[in-house]
Amino acid sequence: MADILQDFPVVAPLERVFAAVATPAGLDAWWTERSAGRPAEAAEYALGFGPGVRWRARVTRCAPPNEFELELTSAVDDWSGTRVGFLLAGRAGGTHVRFHHTGWPEANEHYRVSCHCWALYLRLLRRHLEHGETVAYADRLDA
Repeated sequence: MADILQDFPVVAPLERVFAAVATPAGLDAWWTERSAGRPAEAAEYALGFGPGVRWRARVTRCAPPNEFELELTSAVDDWSGTRVGFLLAGRAGGTHVRFHHTGWPEANEHYRVSCHCWALYLRLLRRHLEHGETVAYADRLDA
């Protein structure tokens, strides 16, 4: 199995970073077009990624303000069963983020493209938290 791992600092308070990675409003600001759910273990999330792309996930870890993880339960084949999560630690001047997207069936082309896309999306997360930027959903991969 292949995993995507990213570690990076964010100059924002821990609680604000948690809200950005664990709440529908937070996710919609940098990743999803429209999501619904609540940050609680076993809760279900609906993740919308444009016309006709409606995925589902289940919260597998939720320990505010330090940990949040979703398991994709309905998505494209390569993503189904994978886990997207965040471990957050407060540091002087901000928050240290440890991101993971684990359980990929293989390091195929879709995995390699997703490695690149996650780097772009996580940059948008950081820009949103540090500078208040929100990029329109349709423009995110070009920002």
